[in-house]
Amino acid sequence: MTRLQALRAHLGALGIDGVIVPRFDAHQGEYCAPHDERLRHLTGFTGSAGIALVTAEAAVIFVDGRYQVQVRQEVDLGAFEISHFYDFPLERWLGEKLPRNRRIGFNPMLIPSDLHQRLMAAMQQAGGELVPLEADPIDAIWPDQPEPPTGRISSFANAGEAAQSKRRRIGARLAELGADFLVETQPDNIAWLLNVRGSDVKYTPLPQSFLLLDKSGDTEWFVDERKLPNDREAYELEAVTTRSPADLLAGIAARAGGKRALVDPRFASVAAALAVTGAGGTVLSETSPITIAKAIKNSTELQGFRASHVSDGVALTEFLSWLADNVALREAAGKPITELEAEDKLLEFRSRGEGFVEPSFRSISASAANAAMCHYASSEATNAALTTSGVYLIDSGGQYLTGTTDVTRTTAFAPVSDEVRRTYTAVLKGFVALMTAQFPVTARGHHLDALARRPLWDLGLDYDHGTGHGVGHFLSVHEHPQRFGKVVNNYEFAPGVIMTIEPGYYREGEFGLRVENQVETVAAAPGFLRFETLTLAPIDLALADVSALTREEVAWIDGYHARVRQALADKLSLSARAWLERMTAAISVGN
Repeated sequence: MTRLQALRAHLGALGIDGVIVPRFDAHQGEYCAPHDERLRHLTGFTGSAGIALVTAEAAVIFVDGRYQVQVRQEVDLGAFEISHFYDFPLERWLGEKLPRNRRIGFNPMLIPSDLHQRLMAAMQQAGGELVPLEADPIDAIWPDQPEPPTGRISSFANAGEAAQSKRRRIGARLAELGADFLVETQPDNIAWLLNVRGSDVKYTPLPQSFLLLDKSGDTEWFVDERKLPNDREAYELEAVTTRSPADLLAGIAARAGGKRALVDPRFASVAAALAVTGAGGTVLSETSPITIAKAIKNSTELQGFRASHVSDGVALTEFLSWLADNVALREAAGKPITELEAEDKLLEFRSRGEGFVEPSFRSISASAANAAMCHYASSEATNAALTTSGVYLIDSGGQYLTGTTDVTRTTAFAPVSDEVRRTYTAVLKGFVALMTAQFPVTARGHHLDALARRPLWDLGLDYDHGTGHGVGHFLSVHEHPQRFGKVVNNYEFAPGVIMTIEPGYYREGEFGLRVENQVETVAAAPGFLRFETLTLAPIDLALADVSALTREEVAWIDGYHARVRQALADKLSLSARAWLERMTAAISVGN
């Protein structure tokens, strides 16, 4: 019996007609512990975002533009229909395609409140019922499901602000918002607030836990005690009571009667909101004030980011130099460098950096057509060779004790086609446009996004992903709330906000192109802001038509490359230093 068949049989035993299977865990995390990889267990899809619907008649998986190619390679297309997460989302499918009078089950710990509201409206349209389940149906058909993680928690010394100060600051903000307490379920927010880090999930140095914060600053931390050491003197846990994660909903109910609880509708499970209202409390649906505060880095955090990017730039430059020296030679010898070998080699270079802990995400080491999958991860089955006949894209990053990095470079080892050159030049121009933008403090991410897309739009081209995201400080590499993208994002920028800028272009079956730097938001003219680069690594101009660059674009690229040389040259091996000098030589064009 297949897993899909087993699930359908179990649905019959539960007396429901279908079930929703999200990629989310109870923390709405991008990276899940093996215990929580329910969507992957059911479908085989390994991406970081998606949701499935299974009924007796249909099985549909919804993924966004990053995964439209990948999902078709990983999922049984004879069993699952593929739908776009945004263009034809789950709620629309329920409202338009689901037969009437159906009962669809869901795990309320895995669905956030805003999605729950949309699903409820869709089910009403379909004349059906959305049924909360006490146990997850996937767990029932997963006999060898891994145990929940128990990674050790450590105190974090590079925070730049005491935990008690943060709790008081956030508590005061709760009072300003009219809330009595906060329900916090996002592990990165909790880690930031308590000045701790953990090891429950790969790539994110965070402990999985929940937290209730009173407006007075008093805190209940719902965390597995096995993760904490017996000696806790270094931990800033004054006025913090620890309880089991299993007690979260009871803890919410115990304090919610007649009170107003702030529950983030995008990231807190609807189970938390239902616990508040079920106990006679009122839900205040607002973005967590921790999310807002955490996005603005203090001076200690900013200094750490700058230091981590020097180490990261050294590693990436050594790696790109190694590729330049070896790809053609290894290809000619019949032993080409592969995507997985290149990924391991970059990790080897990064591991030499001071304070390096682990990658900040699974590297996208993608040769030729594989790079057309925006979030591709190489495997033994797909492990392509790096050759002189195709471009190579490497999107990678590191978790350092001082900061988190994320950078993409696209390179080639022989002259590229006119089509690659044309589109790469547009990507580069869009990248420079946003890197050099001065913008009013009232501008938002969806306003600025168009600057990076304009050169591609001029060619009648576009890309189906955002242009950038926030980055945490030795936390999650994808941090909310700021985003560059087409979707409206009404969160302001301010000095200290860390972002990525990463336009790209992808031709299915042929190539993928992306250039990405991490940046710090800084003050500019009165009432205006701009971005200052953190990433320090050369940009490969051999793929570009430099004659198509404006004087201003040339000036910025030359200035950036001069800065990279100054920061990295004396920290590199002799061969990498010589390569860097060649790659960052001033552009010589008649512009």
